[in-house]
Amino acid sequence: MRPPYEVFLNGVPQVAGTDYDVVGTTLLFPRALAREGKLSFWRWLSMLLGIAGTYRKNEAVTVVYNHDGRRMVANLESREDPV
Repeated sequence: MRPPYEVFLNGVPQVAGTDYDVVGTTLLFPRALAREGKLSFWRWLSMLLGIAGTYRKNEAVTVVYNHDGRRMVANLESREDPV
């Protein structure tokens, strides 16, 4: 993806240079983004039985960009270390 593009964190528009930085092809946020890890057997069972839900924090990054004149949307996964 090449600029111009729009970046959203949990559906909230982000501003380059303020909310995130671009280094090469990587978006860098000033803080770690939360990912909901794998759920244990007991957590799955409690959700299946309707006893509890999953309320863990899981932040989503969405990038909207143009490709060949078409508006495209990419949902990105966060990584601990940039590649």
